[in-house]
Amino acid sequence: MAKKRADDDLLAPVTLAVGQEELLLDRVVRDVVRAAREADADTDVRDLGAEQVQPGTLVELTSPSLFSERKVIVVRNAQDLSADSVKDVKAYLGAPVEDIAFVLLHAGGVKGKAVLEAARKAGAREVACPKMTKPADRLAFVRQEFRATGRSATPEACSALVDAIGSDLRELASAVSQLASDIEGTIDEAVVGRYYTGRAEASSFTVADRAVEGRAAEALEALRWSLSTGVAPVMITSALAQGVRAIGKLSSARGGRPADLARELGMPPWKIDRVRQQMRGWTPDGVALALRAVAEADAGVKGGGDDPEYALEKAVVTIARAARSRGR
Repeated sequence: MAKKRADDDLLAPVTLAVGQEELLLDRVVRDVVRAAREADADTDVRDLGAEQVQPGTLVELTSPSLFSERKVIVVRNAQDLSADSVKDVKAYLGAPVEDIAFVLLHAGGVKGKAVLEAARKAGAREVACPKMTKPADRLAFVRQEFRATGRSATPEACSALVDAIGSDLRELASAVSQLASDIEGTIDEAVVGRYYTGRAEASSFTVADRAVEGRAAEALEALRWSLSTGVAPVMITSALAQGVRAIGKLSSARGGRPADLARELGMPPWKIDRVRQQMRGWTPDGVALALRAVAEADAGVKGGGDDPEYALEKAVVTIARAARSRGR
């Protein structure tokens, strides 16, 4: 997620956005332009790709005008600037012009490092826009998006949305915006499920999550809804298997921090935290019973039985009971 200093000034003389997450880079530009136009509605915005910045272009754009207008000059893909254009940028950074907000977007890395270093040396306001490759980062992004709208969403709703949408930040942001606009009150997992009925993977994992949490009635409701919307039974047995195996893996693992367990078990840290909550009530015998139930259901949906729906319902009930086996 884009990180900003506490003394962030959107109208700083130079803003440096570093990273490859397009949505975050675009938001840096959007925020600067918005702030500039709030200060002066007639602000002139020039948004340029690296190939459009030829030697002399920057000098021309930053030269004083008769009208002393405020400007925002954006240079995208600054790592691809030509050597001569880099010289112009460095010269400008040494003496930025008042009433011009100069925004450099740089992918980071070694290429075009001279521009990066020059901007930092000039004291640029810097915003990190890294690619969000980890589910935990996308989950944090969704939470922040809901906070930014002033709306409340449960942790389960945020997780369900990430599971449903995947890694595309634009789609995640759009989904949060839609839910915040359409739904009154707290946004929960059921709401996310209703809006994203076509997300087969999400609905199958909802069945599995409710089952391993011992919530049989909710798991059966999710199962029937998933089947009615066309989710393939084999996807549901796969999700059930993953859910039970995760319980088994974490139950037998040595204690430790989520990051350490994540490396040991091959799970993301956010999933370690979720499974820890789900595993309360489970015993080794319960895990073994649940795995047998999954295997029987898998055989049933692949032609070994006459009624795949019944096979899945039976497995869901067995797993939910196994989740409450401790203390019996």
